[in-house]
Amino acid sequence: MTARRPYVAVVGGGIGGLAVALGLRQQGIEAVVHEQARELTHQGAGIAIGANGHRALRDLGVTERLTASAARPVRADFRHWRTGRSMVTHHLTGSYEERFGAPFWTVERAAVQQALLARLGPEHVRLGARCTAVEQTADGAVLRFADGTAAEADAVVGADGIHSAVRHHLFGPDEAVFSGTSGYRALVPLDRLRHVPELAEPVLWLWLGPGRHFIAYPVADGSALNFLAVVPDRSWTVESWSTEGDPGELRAAFDGWHPFVTEVLGACDHPGRWALYDREPQRTWSAGRVTLLGDAAHAMLPHHGQGANQALEDAVVLARLLAGTDADGVAGALRGYERLRRPRTRLIQAGSRKNAGCFQLPDGPEAEARNERLTGLPDDLAWIHGYDALAALRTAPAPV
Repeated sequence: MTARRPYVAVVGGGIGGLAVALGLRQQGIEAVVHEQARELTHQGAGIAIGANGHRALRDLGVTERLTASAARPVRADFRHWRTGRSMVTHHLTGSYEERFGAPFWTVERAAVQQALLARLGPEHVRLGARCTAVEQTADGAVLRFADGTAAEADAVVGADGIHSAVRHHLFGPDEAVFSGTSGYRALVPLDRLRHVPELAEPVLWLWLGPGRHFIAYPVADGSALNFLAVVPDRSWTVESWSTEGDPGELRAAFDGWHPFVTEVLGACDHPGRWALYDREPQRTWSAGRVTLLGDAAHAMLPHHGQGANQALEDAVVLARLLAGTDADGVAGALRGYERLRRPRTRLIQAGSRKNAGCFQLPDGPEAEARNERLTGLPDDLAWIHGYDALAALRTAPAPV
């Protein structure tokens, strides 16, 4: 009897879900994405794609589609919150690309989703499908949806975010961890910022100050500036891409900061605001024929800029492992995926938490010591940006 290749159901149509479905189909595996939204609105402003994420996108065949819309910052520049003094800089072209083997991009999240969707084909995405239950049988799994429909598959991938329904049904309820901070985010057209001299060249700006920090970088082929402003606020607990913040409160939170920051905030009329959560690392991601991917498996704070990158790494590894087995071998492939991916993402989750405090130190000896440590950033982060997920898969020990 000829072995049958697995059929895979993916829950969640974000970057990770679209990427794993695309990777599977490129390997000849039938995969369908079930997304609860009735349309893919592509919210979320900008993201950074490091060399590690770029390699995954290249493997998925979408980098050419993104080249026109991605920006390529020439350097990362850490600035003093009030004086504007450049404390540490690192090149993001030239030596970065030579060392890590791929470029560093800043791009709209929507552009990445659209590129993945175009390559995958919208006919492989089922919209308006809110997953309410996951059941496993002796030889498969069943997804049940709020509209009363069901879908059977040989494997299920929960790529449905930090509040994952799939994780809930696998492992029971758990609580996301609130960081006590929230992030304001928006895209500002650069033609509204022509009087800000620092924006004459594409740069990843990191403004570090007491109790808060401000990150900005170009997207949309350099026609817009994306910013993330992180502030302390234990009373703001709304975790949603679509919630709007008060622009007056945002500007007041950065009163006295350098004109770069205040001018950018002054040009923003409708900032989004969402509370920043992560989760404690999962002890396991998989049960039988069901596994987790991206934020559903390892939700992290944005302070390493690695959320989307890690979902992309997950996707290409999982797609290759499922493509290398038949329908009967799904559970073993999922165990291999988790064994390879979980140690790395745990470390990045921990580093993302640590960076929040590092970026928000008051002026003084601790801040000066931090600045000294930042001079070694390329070496400290080489294990993240220099990582090749598929090369790691090829050299991983064979399953026992």
